[in-house]
Amino acid sequence: MAQFYIGVGREARRCYGFDEIALVPGAITVNPNEVDTSWQIGGRSYRVPILAAAMDGVVDVRFAIAMGKLSGLAVLNLEGVQTRYKNPDDVLRRIAAATPEKATELVQSIYLEPIKEDLIARRIEEIKKANVPAIVSAIPQRAVRFGEIAQEARADIFVVQSTVTTVKHISKEYKALDFYQFCKKKMKIPVIIGNCVTYKVAIELFHTGCSGLLVGIGPGAACTTRGVLGIGVPQVTATIDCAAARDAYKKKTGRHIPIITDGGMSRGGDICKAFACGADAVMVGSAFARAKEAPGRGYHWGMATPHANLPRGTRIKVGINGSLEEILYGPARLDDGSQNLMGALQTSMGNVGAANIKEMHKTEIIIAPSIQTEGKVFQAAQRVGMGK
Repeated sequence: MAQFYIGVGREARRCYGFDEIALVPGAITVNPNEVDTSWQIGGRSYRVPILAAAMDGVVDVRFAIAMGKLSGLAVLNLEGVQTRYKNPDDVLRRIAAATPEKATELVQSIYLEPIKEDLIARRIEEIKKANVPAIVSAIPQRAVRFGEIAQEARADIFVVQSTVTTVKHISKEYKALDFYQFCKKKMKIPVIIGNCVTYKVAIELFHTGCSGLLVGIGPGAACTTRGVLGIGVPQVTATIDCAAARDAYKKKTGRHIPIITDGGMSRGGDICKAFACGADAVMVGSAFARAKEAPGRGYHWGMATPHANLPRGTRIKVGINGSLEEILYGPARLDDGSQNLMGALQTSMGNVGAANIKEMHKTEIIIAPSIQTEGKVFQAAQRVGMGK
């Protein structure tokens, strides 16, 4: 990739986001109804490669069950309101009713309530009673204890997630999580680790024995990490780099560890581009926050919004645009790509000639910064379709 000088002796790499690229149609096309969208993690195959993010405005027990019954996966945040309050609905209602000026302060105060370990097991058991997969998430500092509880409660997958995750974490204040010990010895269920955006870190995380890797720092609709901390890599480049690490690791070890592009995708087109860049699956927040079943009541907030000293997320109004089934499978009633995400993926795969996700990775990609605006003068002027 080309290097550019941004000052005397200081080089910088040009990186790309979803709005700057486009996918080239294939020389062969495939019937969208006949493509295989399935992916595998921990030895199990799942038909829907789209996960709902572990955010309190997106996933609660009811949403996780609804998603599971539609063959999807939803990740429950074990450090959110679901494990701090026996009856979280009242709390969620207060967050939705807050003014924009008071929302962050209110969320901070609400998350001061201690996490109750008995609620961790209870929420997982409630999901499992519906005969759907239970996937839960915690930060590295709480992973050992919460992972133990989750395993005993028969969770299917455990996610260890923080803003930036590395194998080599230096701290005198607390003991850093030993990912090797955690993934290979403590946990008997698949562990997904995140988040990272670079080739080198991805390779190091793969060696821990994890079953999946989350890719993305700061692209989420409700995340303010890039503005607060100034860090992040656009999702196209981040996904391609981590996919290259996955392929190199597989060539060396024979083990395929799926990468999951996390954040920055609000429409079907973004999701399709993520798969073309090498993703095995994607994790989406804001698109699902708009579902009638979502606990946020049309609002969505970042995972780091409650941070007491340095919030790196905000509450945004996304509205409610349909049922979870409409958002995932259609029929779409809107023309902006926010509904029928699976239909969009299947149709895109068919048009580029990809019979499965692995073939989707081979799609020709072009740099096309005008792809969002070319010929869309009337849409932009009338604020419809792609001009919204």
